[in-house]
Amino acid sequence: MPTSFARAERAALADLLRELGPDAPTLCEGWTTRDLAAHLVVREHRPDSAPGIMIAALAGWTEKVRLKQAAKPYEQTVRLVADGPPRLSVFGIPGVDAAANTMEYFVHLEDVRRAQPAGAEPRDLDPALTEILWKRARGASRTALRGVPVGVALRRTDGPYDEPPVTIHKGSQSTKGAQGTPVVTLAGHPAELLLYLFGRKEQAQVAIEGDEDAIRRLREARTGL
Repeated sequence: MPTSFARAERAALADLLRELGPDAPTLCEGWTTRDLAAHLVVREHRPDSAPGIMIAALAGWTEKVRLKQAAKPYEQTVRLVADGPPRLSVFGIPGVDAAANTMEYFVHLEDVRRAQPAGAEPRDLDPALTEILWKRARGASRTALRGVPVGVALRRTDGPYDEPPVTIHKGSQSTKGAQGTPVVTLAGHPAELLLYLFGRKEQAQVAIEGDEDAIRRLREARTGL
């Protein structure tokens, strides 16, 4: 039976949430472990609140629902995280959990691991999971980099790979001119590249290569969903 990395990452995150308790920090600004756990439960159990995750005008309702869940006993919330989506949830449809949650739970597990006072080094990942994260990083780049004014390429540095950088973002229209848009290359393990693209710039172990001014503009721009 194929490994379900979504389930494995979910189980590891639930275990860590229990171990740390409700008040530990995360990389999600302003959120403790209690807040993050509530977000995950609401995402899978309250489809009426899901649009607010992406649509600013509806974010108030999403936050209201999340805060209501966060006010419930912490162990109950973590148990719902561990149990996974209900059968009637879209995430309960065979195949959807793996497609939609592998990246979600990988990123949020790292949000908790790397936010702790002692920090955390990158994990040794299954090569198959690494390939999934590489595909997700490339596929999600259009949204994650929509506000970045310079071009961005990715170069993976894991294993025996000797591949040229892959351009995933051409830069915003405002920077294009006769000389073209400068391109910055992000070099690292696919998991670290994914974390960088999703706004974990300070914690992701990524080397940035390119023109100094272009690198500055990339660092100042917001990334993530």
